[in-house]
Amino acid sequence: MAAAARGKGQKDYLCERHEEPLKLFCEDDGETICWVCEKSRDHKSHTVVPIEEAAQEYKVKLQGALGPLRKELQEALALRSKEKKKTTEWQGKVKNKREMISGEFNKLHTLLREEEQLLLQSLEQEERETLQRLQENVTKLSRQSSSLQQLITEIEEKCQQPVAELLKDVKSTLSRSENVKLQEPEAVSTDLKNVYEISPDMREALERFRVDVTLDPDTANPWLVLSGDRKHVRLGDTCQDLPDNPERFHPCASVLGAEGFAGGRRYWEVGVGDKTDWTLGVCRESVSRKGLVTLSPEAGFWVVWLRDGGYEALTDPPTPLPVSVRPGRVGIFLNYEAGEVSFYNVTDGSHLFTFTDTFSGTLRPYFYPGLNTGGRNAAPLIICPVPAPAGGNLGP
Repeated sequence: MAAAARGKGQKDYLCERHEEPLKLFCEDDGETICWVCEKSRDHKSHTVVPIEEAAQEYKVKLQGALGPLRKELQEALALRSKEKKKTTEWQGKVKNKREMISGEFNKLHTLLREEEQLLLQSLEQEERETLQRLQENVTKLSRQSSSLQQLITEIEEKCQQPVAELLKDVKSTLSRSENVKLQEPEAVSTDLKNVYEISPDMREALERFRVDVTLDPDTANPWLVLSGDRKHVRLGDTCQDLPDNPERFHPCASVLGAEGFAGGRRYWEVGVGDKTDWTLGVCRESVSRKGLVTLSPEAGFWVVWLRDGGYEALTDPPTPLPVSVRPGRVGIFLNYEAGEVSFYNVTDGSHLFTFTDTFSGTLRPYFYPGLNTGGRNAAPLIICPVPAPAGGNLGP
């Protein structure tokens, strides 16, 4: 049975050219050959060995290759696992970013719908007025064209008349033709007068709610120095002799905005420049201003700060804010009815954080310029001026 099986198997290993058993292995060409092939011109000068010997030699080599391959496989599997983990983490980041973007644009929808209606109303009015003037020009030119056509027809007919008829009133006809002067239409510009631009980012949409915020000197800690226009605040070198009225912060070196908001939507921007320590946001008008102040929503403060090189929203516990571009200016948007206070990095147009709460009573802007830290943080916080409306721009 063994010999028969072997004989049956050998049928599968016959030389295709000579139909002889493949008993030899050509080292040069790397292929099995028969004894006839060995004698042929193709393999005559090649190194040829029995297939059993070649098989044993290459079996050892193949087994030797398994070790490195298995090691490579382990490394590949480890790298695959690492990449799969990175993929999961990346998808999580994308999911969070997608939710953040959707949330921000959901907030914008109402603002953009209002802006859309204002732009469309203005565009409709401009369209109506310009079309009316253009139509008046068309009507006037139509009347002139009709008169000219009548005069041309009259002259053409006169030219075909007998001599006596042609000369009748000919001077009057010529006079009328010589006195014809086309009245050019009134110049109507077809350039759009107003600026119809869709806000490409949150800041431009929020500009409609920009308010002129000033500082309230009655709330300023005695160490704070306010500018004459009450737009700048910095920590001074000496404590001023000021009345310790109930509304003044002490010992916390803070100051409030003079304006209070009990409803609506308000937006303002504060320049922080290269300062290394500051706190900005809003607070209830009724917050405690004496002794140590706890900056948290529970205590009536909705603020973000820069401390020790890190940005945080002062939730409980604080929420670290990933900031890729250092903000030189911070935008603050209060949407009272929605219970939201949002902060934006005006420098790169990114959203920093949004507090969500339920508001009651009056809220006021909050400012803390931070300690001077050896002069490295001596620059003031600057409330940015409200830009004058550009010509043709639409107001809220």
